[in-house]
Amino acid sequence: MDTPTFQIKPATIHPLWLRICHWLNAFAILIMVTSGWRIYNASPLFNFSFPNELTLGGWLGGALQWHFAGMWLFGINGVLYLLINIFSGRLKRKFWPLSPRELINDFIAALRGKLAHNDLSHYNTVQKLAYLFVMIDGIILVCSGLVVWKSVQFPLLRELFGGYDMARFIHFYAMSGMVGFVVVHLIMVALVPRTLLAMLRGR
Repeated sequence: MDTPTFQIKPATIHPLWLRICHWLNAFAILIMVTSGWRIYNASPLFNFSFPNELTLGGWLGGALQWHFAGMWLFGINGVLYLLINIFSGRLKRKFWPLSPRELINDFIAALRGKLAHNDLSHYNTVQKLAYLFVMIDGIILVCSGLVVWKSVQFPLLRELFGGYDMARFIHFYAMSGMVGFVVVHLIMVALVPRTLLAMLRGR
């Protein structure tokens, strides 16, 4: 008589709530960046503008509407993501501790293309730092964006950011940091396609 065999279901790497937050965040960032570029073109901070083909909204009014819609999605989704991470203990479990020595070793390994990705449930030190940067950068984006949007209604935030004009620059730099992260993130996904599958199906 044959002995029945049991298939062990692979462990979940990314829970459903995390995957939902991830893809909603990706969608919100796409909306906010492309509409933000159109808004920037209407009043540039520097001596360049973004190609209209890469912007969203068609004109300033349309871009503002898209930007505000993306803002609510980005803000609410971000708050839920942070709260779940904090109260579930995932933030401490996944991102701490941060070791300077491990960071240097992992960064050198990344530059040499030898950074290990065997266990997708474990973040290396470079990933930990990158994801923590995105969380902080997202908070700066939201807060500086509130100053640019409603400067009079948020006087304390306005002062913390050095005034309305400085808040615009900080918002731009924070956006640039987010876009830079997305570019590097997409490159890493292309190099390690398993990470995309894990974010789609959870394992």
